[in-house]
Amino acid sequence: MNNTYTNDGCPCTPNDSISCTVTSCAHHCKDINRCGLHAIQVGTHETNPSMDQCTDCQSFEKHA
Repeated sequence: MNNTYTNDGCPCTPNDSISCTVTSCAHHCKDINRCGLHAIQVGTHETNPSMDQCTDCQSFEKHA
């Protein structure tokens, strides 16, 4: 895969193992729907999660 992608002009090396469509995240490779991190942390905001909506990408950082 070609690694010449950007995150609003900054170089971004997409992780082929992490798909992402959250374009407001600072780690999102804008040219394709991939995350630029090597790994992410997934967590929950619920005591007993039972649906995918109960989980969160805790590696999310709002794009400035």
